[in-house]
Amino acid sequence: MRSLTQSVLRWPEPHQVLRQVETWAAEQAARVPSLERVAVFGSYGRGQAGVGSDLDLLLIDAHASGSQQERLLLWPLERLPLSCDALVLTPAEHSALLAEGSRFAGELRRDVRWVWPRRS
Repeated sequence: MRSLTQSVLRWPEPHQVLRQVETWAAEQAARVPSLERVAVFGSYGRGQAGVGSDLDLLLIDAHASGSQQERLLLWPLERLPLSCDALVLTPAEHSALLAEGSRFAGELRRDVRWVWPRRS
């Protein structure tokens, strides 16, 4: 018997989430010309996302400045389809992070999946 008092929630498929991230990134690049690239990492980068996965996002912004918290205020992450953890880096900061050899740098090198590049 079907209950009329319960809601049924459907988690978006990974390809739907990635398509929405691409669209979001293109919209943001039109608004913020210094946005150079956008990537997912973590479970979406590895292709292992499933029900309950959050979105880990990397934004490369040539003019990023201030603390991470200040940088994140520029980006309307609430428009993305899932809860999101984001990291905003300049190209130089991104290169330095990858060169440092930390565990996180290794995870980024292994898991990052670029979903939007600025085309010249």
